[in-house]
Amino acid sequence: MKMNVDVTPRLNFKLMTPNDWPLLWELDQDPAVMKYLTRGKASTQRDIKENALPRLQAFTNDEKGWGLWQVNITSSNTFIGWVLVRPMDFFTDNPNYNDIEIGWRFKQSSWGKGYATEAAIAICDEIKGHANIKTLSATALLENTASINIMKKIGMVFIKHYTHSDEYGDLAAVLYRKKITTNNL
Repeated sequence: MKMNVDVTPRLNFKLMTPNDWPLLWELDQDPAVMKYLTRGKASTQRDIKENALPRLQAFTNDEKGWGLWQVNITSSNTFIGWVLVRPMDFFTDNPNYNDIEIGWRFKQSSWGKGYATEAAIAICDEIKGHANIKTLSATALLENTASINIMKKIGMVFIKHYTHSDEYGDLAAVLYRKKITTNNL
């Protein structure tokens, strides 16, 4: 069954393609948006084209709905961010196809209006219709309380603390998860 996210009263969605790279780059220019991702460093166009797009293409699957779901305000068709959908641990030797990772990145101008939660709920509602999906997971740096609050609002529960390691160093992070049943979203 092909994943198609329904519009909400305020938002509409489409799966992003490499042609959307200018939107990805634009979003990554705000140091506040990038605070918990690159410690505030903006992505360059080269970063987007040579790193982000190949990663996006590696996990995008139209039929399964994996990829970055572009989020737009319906009334103005204004791009405000995206919601990530892909198997948990996708870039490891043992991806978990029954556990779907969700994540989000939104423009600062859209913060505090409930858009990220609304978008995450719409995506989760669609994911629950796929029989092989057993859980939804999300990760965030421990200091990213806004993302953690969204995880809680969509019904995820704390699973564990762990250390996130990347080219910027080691930081405290958390994993949240939600079991999928047809009645719990």
